[in-house]
Amino acid sequence: MSDHRSMPVPDGLEGDRLDTAIARLFGLSRTRAAELIAEGNVLVDGAPAAKSDRVNAGAWLDITLPPPPNPPAPRPEPVPGMRIVYEDADIVVVDKPAGVVAHPTIGWSGPTVVDGLLAAGVAVATSGAAERQGIVHRLDANTTGLMVVAKSEIAYSSLKRAFKERTVEKVYHALVQGHPDPLRGTIDAPIDRHPSGDGRFAVVAGGRPSVTHYTTLEAFRAASLLEIDLETGRTHQIRVHMSAIRHPCVGDTLYGADPTLAERLGVHRQWLHAIRLAFTHPTQYRRVEFTSSYPEDLAKSLEILRAES
Repeated sequence: MSDHRSMPVPDGLEGDRLDTAIARLFGLSRTRAAELIAEGNVLVDGAPAAKSDRVNAGAWLDITLPPPPNPPAPRPEPVPGMRIVYEDADIVVVDKPAGVVAHPTIGWSGPTVVDGLLAAGVAVATSGAAERQGIVHRLDANTTGLMVVAKSEIAYSSLKRAFKERTVEKVYHALVQGHPDPLRGTIDAPIDRHPSGDGRFAVVAGGRPSVTHYTTLEAFRAASLLEIDLETGRTHQIRVHMSAIRHPCVGDTLYGADPTLAERLGVHRQWLHAIRLAFTHPTQYRRVEFTSSYPEDLAKSLEILRAES
């Protein structure tokens, strides 16, 4: 069912383009807002308008939001390179390769962790939306490393709470451009969707609180290997925070990395690896810890840097 909304333009949006105003009001990308306007689903004071028209505070908006499309259902499909590190009746811990997302999602036709587990005969918890069953946290498609998935309902609710309460230890290694100063520090800066609506995230006033702790492990001529401890778990958090302090992850062209350096090191994605995951087991109540070694592309780039430095 479509969703019809009527409201006046708030004072804070006075003078904004119509597509920007709609995007901000409804948390949409600007592209999606422009599509709604082009489809005739937006009226300003009862009349159709163009996406570039400027809005006046108090003008009346009528918007029809079509129902969101349903994400694809999970399907058993083996994921090459995905390794099950640990499994018991309640949890399964996987080492995720690059090019794999956590669960099926609109616009993604590649492999997913949920599909790979189904193919391996692992039954996951059925809590949550059908397409993301058992998923209690996520890694970006091109971030490698450790992910825990809930198999039982008790594990699902317990792990969801643990991630929310920040009792899960999530440690990453990142190769970033240049040398952060100081060599160890904390980045405490709120994150939200980038105003451009192009899928990026950014440090935005009024965004969700986000805290990243980093320590330099090794410094090379053009880059530094960092250990990163995440206090919060926002989408793209490490990538956004490192870019915000002008030290983007090597290979992360979405967030301003130098493509020449990445090419020289043979890195075709962001250099970011979830190396350690520790939490209290949801039914055994003991602390469990898992570690993962670097995948081949990341290890090779470090060899090149060490040989040069």
